[in-house]
Amino acid sequence: MSNMLQAAAPQKIDHEAIKLRQHGAWSSGDYAIVGTTLQIVGERLCEALDLRSGQAVLDVAAGNGNASLAAARRWCNVTSTDYVAALLERGRERAAAERLDISFREADAEALPFADGHFDAVMSTFGVMFTPDQERAAAELLRVCRHGGKIGLANWTPDGFIGHLLKTIGKYVPPAPGLRSPAFWGNEERLAELFGSAGASIQTTRRDFVFRYRSPEHWLQVFSSYYGPVLKVFGALDQPAKAALTRDLMALVEQFNRSGDATVVVPSSYLEVVVTRGLN
Repeated sequence: MSNMLQAAAPQKIDHEAIKLRQHGAWSSGDYAIVGTTLQIVGERLCEALDLRSGQAVLDVAAGNGNASLAAARRWCNVTSTDYVAALLERGRERAAAERLDISFREADAEALPFADGHFDAVMSTFGVMFTPDQERAAAELLRVCRHGGKIGLANWTPDGFIGHLLKTIGKYVPPAPGLRSPAFWGNEERLAELFGSAGASIQTTRRDFVFRYRSPEHWLQVFSSYYGPVLKVFGALDQPAKAALTRDLMALVEQFNRSGDATVVVPSSYLEVVVTRGLN
């Protein structure tokens, strides 16, 4: 096991209290403004899962429904879930605009309200990775997926742009002691820990999603206004700390930006994961 995973051995923590704080973060701003730009990730994930028409598909921590819409475009029977009602409403609006038939349901990724083996495919794009109790969330994904079915995930990696963003904001508002970083879901060893004991096969492909904005200032304005984790950190700081965080985030964008002009073209690596559940 890597030193990174050893250093993050979990301590006894209050997952429910953390979940309440996270719910407040994701309910703030309007994540859909950022989430809509990630649509291509949902399309790629559905192709990686090789979805077939008529399959029962569950999207967990679906946000504003990128993967849900992608699966519905492939004529699957889609259930889209999230624990933030406002994000589900954004998904409903998008589905209505495209005349797609999707069932939307408020649900906690760590306690999914579905029977064992109910779905042919279960998926999550940059969603379930943020659950505080990672083992419990992974167990729920496995539980509701039928034997021989597939679980598809898109998870930011620790060494990519968003991984560094999470580390940067964590310096200003540290996470609860013992809480594993969400970016560990972008590590193959951690995925083996979460899913390997179920007799599942795990395939991973490293991909980039490219953030494209008018300028570094435009990127910061969008993320600090609409991306819950960044918005909440700025709201918790005094003016000098806000200025320091602004400098750190602008330096981070400059480090990753490959535009060569005044715009932002920032690749952020993620793992595209396909877990095939064992037949037993």
